[in-house]
Amino acid sequence: MTWQLQEAKQRFSEVVREAVAGSPQTITKHGEEVAVVVSIDDYRRMSGPKISFAEYLLSGPTIDDLDIERDRSLPREIDLDELI
Repeated sequence: MTWQLQEAKQRFSEVVREAVAGSPQTITKHGEEVAVVVSIDDYRRMSGPKISFAEYLLSGPTIDDLDIERDRSLPREIDLDELI
């Protein structure tokens, strides 16, 4: 549901009750959406766990998981006289 800011302030308990029931509540100010009230469970699910950059990098695939094969063919021949 969408609430004007003034009405949301007057009926804050109802706004929170609806959010806890699983229905995000949008707040508008001068007709523009400015905030959303959600349950704590929805907030935690959306914000996800916080991990450090190092933990993020370490959570990726290991070298053993990657299938890397080097191209063993010989390089092409280049006539250096033509380049000058």
